[in-house]
Amino acid sequence: MTHLDELESRSIHILREAYSSFRNLGMLWSIGKDSTVLLWLTRKAFFGHVPIPLIHIDTNYKIPEMIEYRDRLAREWALNLIVGQNKKALAEKTTFPDGTIDRLACCKLLKTQALKDTLTAQHFTGIIAGIRADEEGSRSKERYFSPRNRESDWDIGDQPPEFWNQYKTDFAPGTHLRIHPLLDWTELNIWEYIGREKIPTVSLYYDQGTGKRYRSLGCYPCTFPVESTAKNVDEIIAELRTGKFANVAERSGRAQDKDDGGTLETLRRDGYM
Repeated sequence: MTHLDELESRSIHILREAYSSFRNLGMLWSIGKDSTVLLWLTRKAFFGHVPIPLIHIDTNYKIPEMIEYRDRLAREWALNLIVGQNKKALAEKTTFPDGTIDRLACCKLLKTQALKDTLTAQHFTGIIAGIRADEEGSRSKERYFSPRNRESDWDIGDQPPEFWNQYKTDFAPGTHLRIHPLLDWTELNIWEYIGREKIPTVSLYYDQGTGKRYRSLGCYPCTFPVESTAKNVDEIIAELRTGKFANVAERSGRAQDKDDGGTLETLRRDGYM
């Protein structure tokens, strides 16, 4: 087996273990490369079917191509898609783009609160997410099966040990679970897998002739491209293998990370993705 085969096998095992161990699971789909790889793996794990509802938190400020891509794949792959949104904050213009609050407060309302409200409304007891340990500092502290309290708040110091392929799936009643099948994947692994499997992605990841592209996708007022001339998957892989971004964080174009002291830990303790 290649390293990609091993990663794929482990992720599929975790997906099946989660599905067999917990009821009322949802899966986050940000429309980015990682969560789309997770969606692809889920289709493999369940023989072309996705038995878990997908949750997309729509801030109303996503780049239009992302929403078009989401709707097209939802139709083509017959996905059960749930779109969550903080309509009250949007209606009252309590957002960073409207100039009424700062970026972190905006993320808490349009992302964290919208997610919590969606989980409550749909009675989800756990969610599967496509985060990776190498993506940013706070995510390296996660486990494959990571408990939260009833409000989805995260106590980083209270994480279960995980040895080899032994995962804790027995939690106290009322525990909310975050499950992370991609935890040990790297950015390079993701792109190698996208190339091998020919997984469709949005064109925002590729240079369209401007000498820039996105490495990480989010809301357009707070997400910025990096300098890169990579126009396809193979060229992105070549860039990553040469270490072009070795000293540049993957989420360096995400302004909310900078506002949170260079990490997402404050936001993620409160339930952010």
